[in-house]
Amino acid sequence: MSAPEGFLAAGTTAGLKASGKPDLALIVAPEGAVCAGTFTTSVVRAACVDLCAERLQSAGGRARAVLTNSGQANACTGDRGLIDSLRATQAVADLLGLAAEEVLICSTGVIGVPIPMDTLIGGLDPLVESLSSEGGQAAATAILTTDLVDKQIALEAELGGRRVRIGGIAKGSGMIHPDMATMLGYLSCDAGVPADLWQAMVRRAVQRSFNAITVDGDTSTNDCYLAFAAGEPLGPEHFEALELGLTAVSQHLAKAIARDGEGATCLIEVQVEGATSEAEAISIARTICGSSLVKCAIHGCDPNWGRIVAAAGRAGVAFDPEAVALWLGGFQLMQGGEPLAFDRAGASSYLRGRQAGAYLQDDTVAIRLAVGDGPGRGRAWGCDLSDRYIRINADYTT
Repeated sequence: MSAPEGFLAAGTTAGLKASGKPDLALIVAPEGAVCAGTFTTSVVRAACVDLCAERLQSAGGRARAVLTNSGQANACTGDRGLIDSLRATQAVADLLGLAAEEVLICSTGVIGVPIPMDTLIGGLDPLVESLSSEGGQAAATAILTTDLVDKQIALEAELGGRRVRIGGIAKGSGMIHPDMATMLGYLSCDAGVPADLWQAMVRRAVQRSFNAITVDGDTSTNDCYLAFAAGEPLGPEHFEALELGLTAVSQHLAKAIARDGEGATCLIEVQVEGATSEAEAISIARTICGSSLVKCAIHGCDPNWGRIVAAAGRAGVAFDPEAVALWLGGFQLMQGGEPLAFDRAGASSYLRGRQAGAYLQDDTVAIRLAVGDGPGRGRAWGCDLSDRYIRINADYTT
């Protein structure tokens, strides 16, 4: 996150979590930064989400910092939610010498639990003092909740005769079925881009990444994705390449969230082709990834392909069932809408091997579905569903 020129980050243990793990993070962008945001579409959302959206809109897409507290969602806490968010951003602004409107805040944790504000305020001085260009790792760790691993990436490319870097961090493991972005995600870029064009780039990247993942079909009250850009202006002829990098970073983080789904043992990648449009292809792919029956079959190493095509059929997208072709890894299961004889034991072994490779490069269950001869292609990502997911969420607050 702090790899791009001029960005600073920090993470600390303020005491917001009973576990004693890091729980407070801060990211600071250079002067003149623009910020694009995408937010949860849920009508039940934390006050910090509305505050971020309102400040970005009123400032024309400009912001300088974002504070994140982990442990308390501060959602469904009445008027206190907004009061505490305003107090926290004002305190950060005072320490950084910024206007309060330039500071954003995100919260993650248990819904209905307010932030212990004295604890948070007490942690701000050491947090600000530890800001550095090397602080991305600490920030990536401090935003986690039930995640097993941190999620971060940085890319570098030569554009317009100079180096351009994009960095990103994210958190999320459960309540992942976003229709805007992810649980929490932050991106930084050291190239100057007009605010309106940056927002459009981010929106398209989100559709191809965070809006194409699912873990459990549940969305959060606190989902936010904030992308900062600041630096020497980049020529318009390089915008397409920049968006490719933005999308690559967003997809890496999105897949990391799906891979780290609560109780998951493998990543599922569904590629759909032959649809009328990219949006329809993504919709079919995400419906398959989100099917509990598909997820259970994959966890049980059962190549029950009927569940895959059944899920595709309820995606709300019209296609000809007689044109369907389906592959699981290297095994073709259907052609022309009819089943094919295939090595069932081999396909089961393929699924078993993906689970054995969890968190490695070979942990991905690849599903490819052709639904016609249209130009639309799209991908979505998910994970399997295990009994451990139930145990994690049955005991979440007890």
